[in-house]
Amino acid sequence: MQLQDGRYVLPGGIDPLELVKRFDAPLYVYDASVMERQYRRMVEAFDVPRLRINYACKALTNLHVLERFRKWGAGLDTVSIQEVELGLMAGFRPEDILFTPNCVSMEEYEMAVQRGVRINIDSTSILEQFGNLHPDVPVCIRFNPHIMAGGSHKISVGHIDSKFGISIHQLPHVLRIVEATGLRVEGLHMHTGSDILDAEVFLAGAEILLDMARHFPDLDFIDFGSGFKVPYKEGDVATDIGELGRRLSERFRAFCASYGRDLTLMFEPGKFLVSEAGYFLVRTNVVKTTPSTVFACVDSGFNHLIRPMFYEAYHHIVNLSNPAGKPRIYTVVGYICETDTFGVNRKLAEVREGDILAFYNAGAYCYSMASNYNSRFRPAEVLVENGQAVLIRRRETLQDLLATQMVEAPVNE
Repeated sequence: MQLQDGRYVLPGGIDPLELVKRFDAPLYVYDASVMERQYRRMVEAFDVPRLRINYACKALTNLHVLERFRKWGAGLDTVSIQEVELGLMAGFRPEDILFTPNCVSMEEYEMAVQRGVRINIDSTSILEQFGNLHPDVPVCIRFNPHIMAGGSHKISVGHIDSKFGISIHQLPHVLRIVEATGLRVEGLHMHTGSDILDAEVFLAGAEILLDMARHFPDLDFIDFGSGFKVPYKEGDVATDIGELGRRLSERFRAFCASYGRDLTLMFEPGKFLVSEAGYFLVRTNVVKTTPSTVFACVDSGFNHLIRPMFYEAYHHIVNLSNPAGKPRIYTVVGYICETDTFGVNRKLAEVREGDILAFYNAGAYCYSMASNYNSRFRPAEVLVENGQAVLIRRRETLQDLLATQMVEAPVNE
């Protein structure tokens, strides 16, 4: 979203304020051109014979978004059987879907096997059970490289105390299970965390995983996960995908030469692909002044966008309705009956009651983490593509809240 001629506009000259008039607020808006740009950046960064970029759909699971990544050539990374179902509905072939759950039962793995998707296993218990039940179904194994990385302890998943993955120190146990069950291992996987800036983290993890790969003679792919950092504010730093691509491509080609054949280099970005594509538009209900603070109180809360409260994540905020207003300092809060602060001491163009504010970087882990807390409705979603704005999810209603409740008909007295 750019400021042009004194107003904010989306690609194709679309006025976000007009979108609010059409679809009301709160409202999620996604720019398809940014998603495609980010996907192309990933593809062009790596120079290897075989490359697969799997969109980590937990970031944003709307079917219209999934369909576009499929059209652009991506595969799909899923973490639940429900995401698998959505991927199949969006037209992905089963072999282009990787099922990477955590702490699920064998029953859910069985459902994934029935659907024909690729299986990724991250515990020795499940690996042994799976090998005894399905020795002919190839699997990927997720290892924990014991690397502490990520923008927050809540999104660092590769350290020694993480619940994710099989410890690299359990390799001998894994090899015994594979030998005893006759299981064919087609892939190795790791994921160290999110918001990782330093390419050295990926390269260090790559060395660990490539070293382990020599113990598995039938590999088809190696998945290095994701976690690339994106910019959240002006002047913010981001992962240098170009540098990572050059250095890892060279190392991976050398490994494949020594391994004896070309394997697929795989990544599973989510935030990197969709974060910058999203905006969240909210209406200011009240401007409230206390002895020390001026609050801009909006018609949303952590029921719609929980990242600032959950991860202390930063979202840039602008006033769409009054972009030329005098700068003032506000703390932006929501309408939930909990502390739901979006931003503290933010410099915004003067905010008036009724003004529309826009949160940037609202494409990843925003709508997908929304809830009905306080019995509030989840908002609508709009996709902007080729100069057109299309409603891709309607706003919820009271009937949606009641749809799964067993409501008895009133008794006529």
